[in-house]
Amino acid sequence: MSQLRIAVLNAAHRDENTTRNFRRELDASLAEFDAADGEVPDDFDYDGAVVTGSRASVYWDEEWMQPVKKWVGQAIDHGIPCLGVCWGHQLLADVLDGTVADMGVYEVGYSEIEHTGESRLFDGVNETFTAFTSHSDEVAELPPGAEPIAENEYSNHGFRKDRVFGVQFHPEYDMQTARELVHRKELSDERLESVLAEITAENYQRACQAKLVFDNFVEFVREVTASEVATDTEGNATARVGQSD
Repeated sequence: MSQLRIAVLNAAHRDENTTRNFRRELDASLAEFDAADGEVPDDFDYDGAVVTGSRASVYWDEEWMQPVKKWVGQAIDHGIPCLGVCWGHQLLADVLDGTVADMGVYEVGYSEIEHTGESRLFDGVNETFTAFTSHSDEVAELPPGAEPIAENEYSNHGFRKDRVFGVQFHPEYDMQTARELVHRKELSDERLESVLAEITAENYQRACQAKLVFDNFVEFVREVTASEVATDTEGNATARVGQSD
C-alpha cells in the first residue's frame, strides 16, 4: 500500500517545534496547513487528519477558527479519521457538539493519566501512564455518543466517537518543546522552577510510551483505507462510516 496522506492542521501560531514534533511522530506523508492563519485543505483527498495544539481557546471569537471548524466538520462527515491533540482535542469536541470550558486552573508539566475502558488508541500503553500536559481549558461535556477513553483529576484527557479521537495531553512533546512552552507562560518564579525541574530525561523517557497513540492512530487510518480499497475492488459502493473497532 502506498504511504498514507494525512492533513495536519497546525494551529500553533508558527511554532517550529510543532512542525518538527508531528513530522517525527507521524509515519505518513504529511500536508501541513497553517490553521492559525485560516489555511485549510482545498479538498478531502486525505486518508486522515490531525489537529494540533494552539495558544487560543476554542470558544474565542477568532476569525481564523471558522474555516478550520468548517473543514474539520466536513472531513468528519466524509468519514476521514481525525486525531486532535490538546486544542485539537477540544476543537473536535466542539465541532461534534461537545462543550469546552475554562477549568479555572492550569495543568502543566508531566502528569499521570489513566486510560479508561478499551480503546485501540492506547494499545501498548499502560493503564496509568505519564504525559506532558499544558491546558487551562477542558472538554467539560463530551459530544453526544462519544466515549471517554482517558482522564485524570484535572479533566477528561481523551475521547472517541466513531473515527474521531481526541487527547488532551501532548504525546508529541520533546524536552525542548516543553521547556520553551513553560518559559512562555506567566508562572510564579516558584512554579516555573518546579515545572522546569520536572523536565528531565527520565521523565521524558517515561512519557515516550504515550507516543504510541500516533502509531495506533496511523494503523487505524491504514485499516480504514485498506477496507475502503477492498470495497472498491469488490465493485461495491464505498461510504466512509464509523467502525465499531
